[in-house]
Amino acid sequence: MNKSIRQFLTYIYLERRYSEKTVRAYGEDLAQFEEFLKKLFEADEVFWNLIRKQQIRAFMADLYHQGLSRRSLGRKLSTIKSFYKYLGREGLIPENPCISIHVPKYEKKLPEFLAEDEVDLLMKMPDQSTFSGLRDLAILEFFYSTGIRLSELLGLKMTDLDFQQELVRVIGKGNKERIIPFGSKAKEVLKEYLNFRTQIGTTLSDVLFINEKGQALYPMAVQRMVKKYLIQIPGLVQKSPHILRHSYATHLINHGAGIRTVKDLLGHSNLSTTQIYTHVSIDHLKEVYADAHPGARVSQNSQKRRS
Repeated sequence: MNKSIRQFLTYIYLERRYSEKTVRAYGEDLAQFEEFLKKLFEADEVFWNLIRKQQIRAFMADLYHQGLSRRSLGRKLSTIKSFYKYLGREGLIPENPCISIHVPKYEKKLPEFLAEDEVDLLMKMPDQSTFSGLRDLAILEFFYSTGIRLSELLGLKMTDLDFQQELVRVIGKGNKERIIPFGSKAKEVLKEYLNFRTQIGTTLSDVLFINEKGQALYPMAVQRMVKKYLIQIPGLVQKSPHILRHSYATHLINHGAGIRTVKDLLGHSNLSTTQIYTHVSIDHLKEVYADAHPGARVSQNSQKRRS
């Protein structure tokens, strides 16, 4: 991999505090761009100061013809833009060739979420007579009660919980800290789980969620656990923990929570990321209107009345 790319990846990891997953994705995008340029120029090395917007557009066109979605094209172009912004700041290029290149617009897919009665059904599935069942319920309730990400849940420690005020301290993307309230249902099942947890021999005294052997849970184990229950709800396409985050945000907005409040609770850096849930809410309102308002349905009587 090119030296400048390695330095850029080190910069976003150590100084910008990007996650390892994000840094890896940036590295893959830039490595792909570098390979394209080597083939284009039939060269063994890329000199970034010689690259112009024509070559960047050629790379995007090549990806488009490979069948990449506009969302993927936009992500890769954003990576290249960030890279060239870094090169410019370090004085390694005379000018930024990305300035006049715009990220392609794409339609955001509305996130899938559970209806409130489906959430109730989900919470009845785990067997609360066993340690694993009670822990599973505690995890499901906590996902839905706080809207936190999987990585955030796995990073929780006992000391992050404030049962008296029903608050939890969460470390999110970019090591940003936020305080989130959790509901009485989550509080109740968490206390039951913690009472059961004392019976498990573990040296992980401060890790909140553990397995039957007293070990910290890993992402795939939680993903499999959540899928085990979600697969029992008919019609769901997505069966990952993130659907509970979507459900949390959607239900908050459906019940009148402000978009900025939801943004802060979710830990979004930009309001535009949160606004997708307003579209979900509008669709929900339209369905309620269509089902409940006499004027929304066309019948023979209504046609006669208005003819």
